Amino acid sequence: MRTAPTEQPSTQRTDRAPHAAAAAAAAPLSALGQVPWSDIRDATGSAAGIPPLLRSMARGDAEAARAALKELRGRICQYGFVVEQATAPTVPFLWELARTPQVTCRPQIIQLLRNIADARQWESVAAVYPKLLNHRENPVVWERRARQAVRARSGALRELLAEQDGEINRVTVELADALAG
Repeated sequence: MRTAPTEQPSTQRTDRAPHAAAAAAAAPLSALGQVPWSDIRDATGSAAGIPPLLRSMARGDAEAARAALKELRGRICQYGFVVEQATAPTVPFLWELARTPQVTCRPQIIQLLRNIADARQWESVAAVYPKLLNHRENPVVWERRARQAVRARSGALRELLAEQDGEINRVTVELADALAG
């Protein structure tokens, strides 16, 4: 006769879900391969160069991360303009990096998210020159999609505001204000 198995106590906590930032830190940027980067464009042409920049920001030293972020900014949101279609697909990875504690340029990433959230230059131009909306490659659509991508992950604001880093708190408040406007 077989006996029923007895329950063993669990060694895992069940009273809370794993922290999102900890999960992101375990496998940062794991979804990069799901985006067809070579099929979309950034300011330099093919957006295939974006994943190496994001990876450099994730694992690079402070100087390498800043250099990668500077190049990335030029590719997706130069001078406050959403410059190409690659901006929106890049935004979720920027949010991921902003929430990853070991990333050295997190305040600057949050500032870039704010710049994208504030971008309305193409909409302003289209208000004066509506023919812009008739172009096959419509930058107004890129700009709107990029802003929507920033808003879609805005639930992370609370987590960022809870951090002890004053600079991260300051730029996160600025991003929250931009999203509220």
